[in-house]
Amino acid sequence: MTDDNKKALVPSIEGFKMPTFDQIPNVGLYLEQATTFLNEYLEPLDGTQLTSSMISNYVKKHLIESPIKKQYSREQLAYLFFIAISKTVLPLANLKVLVEIQRKTYTTRRAYEYFTEELDNALEYVFGTQETLKKIGRDKTEEKRMLDNIIMTAAHKIYLEKYFALFHEQIDG
Repeated sequence: MTDDNKKALVPSIEGFKMPTFDQIPNVGLYLEQATTFLNEYLEPLDGTQLTSSMISNYVKKHLIESPIKKQYSREQLAYLFFIAISKTVLPLANLKVLVEIQRKTYTTRRAYEYFTEELDNALEYVFGTQETLKKIGRDKTEEKRMLDNIIMTAAHKIYLEKYFALFHEQIDG
């Protein structure tokens, strides 16, 4: 692939930003509303979209708590963003362990804010729009290292999916 082709990948994620924790609605969203909200943000990242069935399955498998009066809270939506990205590189059993570790280690807000900052950082680095990875967070725990590796792996997978989609587009004309 030429440098021009590599540059063609950048617009596919340019301007992509996960919502901040405070931008996630603090009013309960019904299942379809939650699915739509999540997928509006996830759409640029191939393979990360969620369906209503998937969300219901995550509740059944206890990755997220059951909705209250069939409405999903800000915290549940934050978890679903994390699950949507991580499911591309981890099996559900490992995701469940990771969520349990997070619940014991950090608040949902703090974990989500770190996750989104690191995801943006990793995507910019992997897609070549920044030269180096920024140092994010001060903690040097094994949990943080594991999360960093998941995020970086997901960013590389997203890049490869977009790379091969562009490649096939060129071949198929």
